[in-house]
Amino acid sequence: MAIPEIGPDMPLVAADIADFIHAFENRTLPKPLWTHHAHLLVGLWYLSKHAPEQALDIVRERIRAYNEAVGTANTDAGGYHETLTRFYLEGIAAHLARHGEQPLGELLQLLLKSPLARSDWPLTYYSRERLFSVRARREWVEPDLLDRA
Repeated sequence: MAIPEIGPDMPLVAADIADFIHAFENRTLPKPLWTHHAHLLVGLWYLSKHAPEQALDIVRERIRAYNEAVGTANTDAGGYHETLTRFYLEGIAAHLARHGEQPLGELLQLLLKSPLARSDWPLTYYSRERLFSVRARREWVEPDLLDRA
């Protein structure tokens, strides 16, 4: 099974997405493929199958486990980031609410062409100081620049 790269110009079918998620869950996904776009796919996958709170719990646990498996420590300075994860999941949930009738591959392509595909998207809502604080990494913090829509 070849694990596909994730990108806005790389349309994926359901089997490609399932293969990617399988590798992520089994912690066999090569670290170079764990990109921002890959994080978005993971969020989309779990939100398409679970209620938002369940999806957050699953994503939180699996990102932490994946990080540890590939040698990325989950610390106050790196690895899992609670606020970013929850903020992106909220954005992906809104995307699903707008486009949920589309097949998963098409939902992914729309997502990867949306503002969420930019890794600096949260900085529209958060100051750098707040978003990259130890507190924001450990727990949810509300945006300080703009309210969430």
